[in-house]
Amino acid sequence: MTASHLNATTFFDFNSEHVRGFVDRALATVGTQASNREKAVALFYAVRDQVRYDPYRISMSPGAFAASSVVEAGYGWCVPKAVLLTACARSVGIPATIGLADVKNHLNTAKLREAMGGTDVFYDHGYSALWIDERWVKAVPAFNIELCERFGVLPTEFDGASDALYQPYNSHKQLHMEYIADHGTFDDLPLQRIFEDFAKHYPASLMTPQPAATGSMSSADFAADGQRERELKG
Repeated sequence: MTASHLNATTFFDFNSEHVRGFVDRALATVGTQASNREKAVALFYAVRDQVRYDPYRISMSPGAFAASSVVEAGYGWCVPKAVLLTACARSVGIPATIGLADVKNHLNTAKLREAMGGTDVFYDHGYSALWIDERWVKAVPAFNIELCERFGVLPTEFDGASDALYQPYNSHKQLHMEYIADHGTFDDLPLQRIFEDFAKHYPASLMTPQPAATGSMSSADFAADGQRERELKG
């Protein structure tokens, strides 16, 4: 753990009005005297549930990856949501980094698989690593609770002491998320690496910049799509 794990950056812009307000609201229930562990848990659930998971609106504009932009948009996929959690943690003095991993989604929807060029592998999936009680703890705040309920997916829970990663099985005991590679953590978001990996593994259409208010599908469509597939599978 170094001082760089507490710095504000272009992406971890926790001094912005949007992020400060988000943090203040998230910590209102635990109070200013809360421990770092209690603050980390409150921030995790705020990012998980107050920012909708939406994999269909992936902007390739660097500005869209700033924590303040994620708060303002109100939605994001795993990398922007991990950026926000990392920035929020740093804002209250909790050292934090962002990590990247490759995961295979065994319950990927047909429409999302098609958009990804036929693969079920999510390259450079984002997570946060927080320094709590003298150890690094990983946390993935991606899937909001409403999405989990509609997909029949077990929500990722965080207690500030154990890693909170994607669940390997869903609520029906079906294989769900499989971690196939961990690329480690970074002091700042390695966005160029992500762009290069996406260009290598995904069709160009996935990397076409889209206005924040539009997209081929919305998060509600994604949830409905997943629920339909779950019902068909019984």
